[in-house]
Amino acid sequence: MPEASVPEGPDTAAGVRAWAGRIGLPGLVDVHTHFMPRNVLDKVWAYFDSAGPLTGRPWPITYREEEDRRVELLREFGVRAFTAMLYPHKPGMAGWLNDWAAGFAARVPDCLHTATFFPEPGAADGVRDALGAGARVFKAHVQVGGYDPNDPLLDGVWGTLQDAGTPVVIHCGSGPAPGAYTGPGPVGRLLARFPRLRLVIAHMGMPEYEDFLDLAERYGNVHLDTTMAFTDFSEALAPFPADGLKRLDALADRILLGSDFPNIPYPYGHQLHALERLGLGEHWLRAVCHDNGARLFGLAPA
Repeated sequence: MPEASVPEGPDTAAGVRAWAGRIGLPGLVDVHTHFMPRNVLDKVWAYFDSAGPLTGRPWPITYREEEDRRVELLREFGVRAFTAMLYPHKPGMAGWLNDWAAGFAARVPDCLHTATFFPEPGAADGVRDALGAGARVFKAHVQVGGYDPNDPLLDGVWGTLQDAGTPVVIHCGSGPAPGAYTGPGPVGRLLARFPRLRLVIAHMGMPEYEDFLDLAERYGNVHLDTTMAFTDFSEALAPFPADGLKRLDALADRILLGSDFPNIPYPYGHQLHALERLGLGEHWLRAVCHDNGARLFGLAPA
């Protein structure tokens, strides 16, 4: 991949803003950032600190800050809109996580109101309640939740979200470690049943990049987010295939910037420079880092 020019201080907020300004962006739209109740976040951080079985390697949290400071940092980076990705791992969690997320979105207007669900009785009612409260994006984590997206308890969820046209960011790839229902097979079966779903495949479907590109090429509402893909950290374990770059270019209108902030083991700006060094040009970067997300969520012009 060709090397890109790097402005001074790329790891600082000023460096991130300078990068965006250099390619003509009014800011960034990041569809994959994490905000969640502090007791849940503490458990997530403790898992990363222990190099848990899904990671198997040191994973220092770069932005281990209090909630207000994390919001402030994203604003300093010039992020216009971001999400509060949160997810349950057992029944009974989704409702109170959604209540928390609604409160967070109410006090942080640049957060896209995020919600979640779990395969349990009443899941579809919970999704309808969240939509009624203003949810604009949902998160599904097949790996952590350990569930089949085709579980009959979720049929009403997917039908409701398909009809609403509401995006769902779904972690369904087998990275960093495979789960019982990860990989392209279960999601492919889901899309065959609900072909109009607006799925956003988290982490570009890492490591099954090409299989998830196939799904995006087959289904016009499927998007992919860049979260951790192409970075040095991920390339060491799951390199993106060089022959996939032309496919990324062809899907320029359906690739979305995601970062995994704050739970990343490197500075925020590294994700941006990793995208630039793909060599797909400034038009592609503008689409991925701002325009596609702004269009998907109907953001007012900056």
